[in-house]
Amino acid sequence: MAVVLSPEDNVFQTGIHEKLHVLKVGGQTRAESVRNGLSDLLKSGLAEETDNILVHDAARCCLPQAALLRLIETAGACEEGGILAVPVADTLKRAADNAIDATVPRRGLWQAQTPQLFRAGLLHKALAVPDLSAVTDEASAVEMLGVHPLLVLGDTRNLKLTLPQDEYIVRLLLQQAD
Repeated sequence: MAVVLSPEDNVFQTGIHEKLHVLKVGGQTRAESVRNGLSDLLKSGLAEETDNILVHDAARCCLPQAALLRLIETAGACEEGGILAVPVADTLKRAADNAIDATVPRRGLWQAQTPQLFRAGLLHKALAVPDLSAVTDEASAVEMLGVHPLLVLGDTRNLKLTLPQDEYIVRLLLQQAD
């Protein structure tokens, strides 16, 4: 297991777990951090190209174990890899000049979550491009290779701590036993 941090990080406590490798190779973006961390894992022999790599976002701190196991069991044996995701439940609006331009049909739309699971070699190849500006998550990088990762049913409790009001919900979820 590895955590990728900024080279300047002086807050994270090392020695939390003997099998946790702290890699201070974080980049300016998520994609750069994942690319740098994965390169380190491969170069050091901590991972091999055929190993499954789970990339998780620390902002998603309420991941239910059942969702993680579902991802590993479903996508773990697939060459394409896969991601946790939930079908979009809300009505989506496309905006133009702070007004509704159109309602976007939600049929077939999924909200991506982490972790995302890919073989190290595939993910390494997908992130080896010089310009990572269009990469929003690992699946988008893999998709640019023409690969179609699986969508594995996630869990709405696996929310992303992004907005100040999310903290209240996260606190409630963390108090619950999974």
